[in-house]
Amino acid sequence: MSIFPKNSVLVPIDFSHESIEAINVALEFVADTSHLWVLHVLPRINPAEPGVRWHTVDDQSRKQQVEKAFHEQFSGREYEGINFSVAIGTPSPEILDYAQEKKVELIIIPSHGHTGIGRFLLGSVAERVVRYSHCPVLVLRK
Repeated sequence: MSIFPKNSVLVPIDFSHESIEAINVALEFVADTSHLWVLHVLPRINPAEPGVRWHTVDDQSRKQQVEKAFHEQFSGREYEGINFSVAIGTPSPEILDYAQEKKVELIIIPSHGHTGIGRFLLGSVAERVVRYSHCPVLVLRK
């Protein structure tokens, strides 16, 4: 149990090792797992992609696959009661909107630590979340 318990904590994940560790850190900040919100943001798909054109891939099926993967990976007792959601769009605005909607008190987000040209090309979701968040943000580094 953390000395700073929170009623509502958000952890955006991308299923990387760092984001899985962020969930474990977040569990220390909440008294009950029902106060933990986990969000995965899927990118929009191009309407010209074959799966979309052949009507074999749609947003609903993509969301279901991610939900299934989450529940398979986090099936232990310590993860029971976690609120998991999937959004579609650009990661940082979706994370910020979701945090505002759920009135979270803390966002715990991993940083992949890209520097130099990699950071310039990829951008930093964590940096944008820190800059525009309505609540405190804990950034976890490797």
